[in-house]
Amino acid sequence: MQDFVIVIPARYESTRLPGKPLLDIHGKSLLRRTYEQCIKAVDDRIVYVATDDKRIIKHCEKYDIQAVLTSSNCLTGTDRVAEFAIKVPAKTYINVQGDEPLMNPKDILNTIKAIKEHPYDIINGYASIDSEEDYRSSSIPKVVSRPDGRLLYMSRSPIPGNKKHDFIKSWRQICVYGFPAEALKQFAALKHKTPLENEEDIEILRFLELGYEVRMIELSANSVAVDTPADLLKVQDIISKKECYD
Repeated sequence: MQDFVIVIPARYESTRLPGKPLLDIHGKSLLRRTYEQCIKAVDDRIVYVATDDKRIIKHCEKYDIQAVLTSSNCLTGTDRVAEFAIKVPAKTYINVQGDEPLMNPKDILNTIKAIKEHPYDIINGYASIDSEEDYRSSSIPKVVSRPDGRLLYMSRSPIPGNKKHDFIKSWRQICVYGFPAEALKQFAALKHKTPLENEEDIEILRFLELGYEVRMIELSANSVAVDTPADLLKVQDIISKKECYD
């Protein structure tokens, strides 16, 4: 059994960007660019795509990317990783979102390091928020942690706040995760979203509500998750200027 594998969940249907994983970014799909960043950090034999769509499977086969077909009724990307885990045994699963074409390979290596140091905790990344626009954006989950890095709460609301409602300092989630196999099993066994997870639409909260520790580690602030057409244009511009990671 592998100590860890990297799983890239990829769902074809997206409300804001239909067919998102296969969108073209200067001659390569968004999904393929994310995969190529992952294999700069680890051997390609332990990197997989988990998807519910045969179009994505076919795309992966074209570029020799390992892919596993999962069901179409997964509640979240983490539930998809949990279903994948039934088919591909490992001690820990590193989830890299399929919409992170600028993922820094060093962030993956830092996640692996944190997994080795805290093998029973959930690992998740964060970075500083440097603009009030991002602080107030409901599409960006904000992170509040204990001094030792354990997650207290995560919200789409602007937190931490203050009496004047000013933006002073905040941190955002970076969507790289480390999931111990047993934690994934318990996560998926619930079969429904927990109250705070459902209210915030942030799946990491399910682990908190189940009683798990989520340990936050600081990662690069330069990665851009592609959630909207504007995000796609931003990534296309960065790559065209050769500002993506080596």
